[in-house]
Amino acid sequence: MKIDFKHRQSAHCENGVISNLMEYHGFQVSEPMVFGIGSGLLFCYIPFVKINYAPLITYRAMAGFIFKRFAKRVGITIKREKFKDPKRAKDRLDQNLAKDNPVGLQVGVYNLTYFPDEYRFHFNAHNLVVYGKDDDTYLISDPVMQHTTTLTAEELEKVRYAKGPFAPKGHMYYPVAFPKTLELEKAIKKGIRHTCREMLAPVPIVGAKGVKTVAKMIRKWPKKHGSKKTNHYLGQIVRMQEEIGTGGGGFRYIYAAFLQEASTVLNNPSLAELSQQMTEIGDQWRDFALDASRLYKNRSVESDGYTKVADQLEAIGDREAAFFAQLKKAI
Repeated sequence: MKIDFKHRQSAHCENGVISNLMEYHGFQVSEPMVFGIGSGLLFCYIPFVKINYAPLITYRAMAGFIFKRFAKRVGITIKREKFKDPKRAKDRLDQNLAKDNPVGLQVGVYNLTYFPDEYRFHFNAHNLVVYGKDDDTYLISDPVMQHTTTLTAEELEKVRYAKGPFAPKGHMYYPVAFPKTLELEKAIKKGIRHTCREMLAPVPIVGAKGVKTVAKMIRKWPKKHGSKKTNHYLGQIVRMQEEIGTGGGGFRYIYAAFLQEASTVLNNPSLAELSQQMTEIGDQWRDFALDASRLYKNRSVESDGYTKVADQLEAIGDREAAFFAQLKKAI
């Protein structure tokens, strides 16, 4: 039982799942367009939620929100299901596969056997597509992987019922109804306005203000927690940014590509100019990640290393605040 499903590698899992499912159903929508319309770009610092014993930093909307917003804005109906009983979850998956309907799943990363060991930690907001079954083995299209792969029924159940924050609980989703054509113009504008609202939110843990709050915390952590714990927290920021979240640099590059594509769709040259600025901000995030990683891996001998990376992050916060104010006016 194998569906004729085209696997394409993407920068981020949820965007890739949506884009690949859309292509299967006859609609060509790029990963950046999905991300932008779905208002995927976000920064949020949540100190009261711990992942791997460090405060949660997220660079994207919560798992599922990108698809939900994208679908609503372009007129698609999606069906979502969760199951207390793993057997029911397996049966529903098999029923969809028997009807040639590939299915998106939310899973935990830690027990994904095809992931390299260094990427397997407790993170439950990963997305992939199941597009077939061979005896007791499921065919997997994981958009962050170069090629398709497989999981046994036992392995798939384990990742679908991973424990911890944002536990997937057998979560599966798939589109069930489509418009004749996708009205991208209005959807693009709604997506941009939503992202601007969140990135300019007057809340100290969200958006550009959230970035600056984390910069302040980096300056405080060494005295409050000592270098060992501070380095662990810095490692968490970089890990969520560059390894799992595709966040700091990667998401900015995706958003830059979205603005470039949107400038053509909307015939708005100012979006192309802003696309270049967003690419430069992405470069700043990557520079921050490099310097922070050197610091927490003890490869930096600078005595004021924490202050330096905090200054870098604060500068990014200032620039993003100015950028999204410009973008809001441009749209």
